Amino acid sequence: QVQLVESGGGLVQAGGSLRLSCAASGRTLGSTGMGWFRQTPGKEREFVAAIGWSGRRTVYVDSVKGRFTIAGDNAKNTVYLQMNSLKPEDTALYFCAARMGLTTPDGMRVGTTYNYWGQGTQVTVSS
Repeated sequence: QVQLVESGGGLVQAGGSLRLSCAASGRTLGSTGMGWFRQTPGKEREFVAAIGWSGRRTVYVDSVKGRFTIAGDNAKNTVYLQMNSLKPEDTALYFCAARMGLTTPDGMRVGTTYNYWGQGTQVTVSS
């Protein structure tokens, strides 16, 4: 089992920044990548960003490109999401996820390719 714990969420004004962290523990050996997803009430979970440990490939949803940056430290089993120029529409519960198998770059965007999930951290952006 792998446990994931997110932190760093909070309330910020539009245009501000937050940095989310996700620490993985447990049977992390064999992890192939991690990702961030977000969800608002009544809506489906949305992919935000992901990183693959092999080759350090990163992928983003178009709405956050140029504003969010995902980075990770495989040795520390930690992934970060630096969020700049935040907008009210970024308000959501943000989850990190860990993947143990191989996938394609498109597969990195798909929640079902991830094996473990954290409990989430709330990000609220006020206008």
